[in-house]
Amino acid sequence: GFGFAHDGKKFYKIPHTGRVRIDDDVEIVAGNTIDRATFGKTWIKSGVKTDNLVHIAHNVTVGENTVLVAQVGISGSVTIGKNAILAGQAGVVGHLSIGDHVTIGAQAGVAKSLPDGEIVSGSPAIPHRVWLKVQNILPRLPELKKKLEDIEKRLKKIEKSEKEDG
Repeated sequence: GFGFAHDGKKFYKIPHTGRVRIDDDVEIVAGNTIDRATFGKTWIKSGVKTDNLVHIAHNVTVGENTVLVAQVGISGSVTIGKNAILAGQAGVVGHLSIGDHVTIGAQAGVAKSLPDGEIVSGSPAIPHRVWLKVQNILPRLPELKKKLEDIEKRLKKIEKSEKEDG
């Protein structure tokens, strides 16, 4: 496992003396890394499927029938519920709880725990429907900014004119 303590000057390796438990009907394909636990266990429960280049850090629990797609990275001490989907290149920061039936979109960055049934995308991860709206607006931001600046100029002219008249 990847674990270090810093004394203000130097990093010191923390020994990982735990284990990795892999239950039945688990698929682990090329280039996966599963870190042993610091203490206790890193646990991949039954029916989990991983794609290439997935990283599962120390003390993570991956729930039954969860799918981890290419290049997913899960930081230490995360608990993922059953029947979750983490799409390609999704990342989860440490010490979070991801509920059952959660879907995390491709390249999402999850920085807070997610309740059962949540569907998120983006970085930081937000509800998928909100993310879709944001993605629709982003290409138009330069145009919208210019329109807003034009409106502000016109408003200042109106306010200046009213002060002079008033």
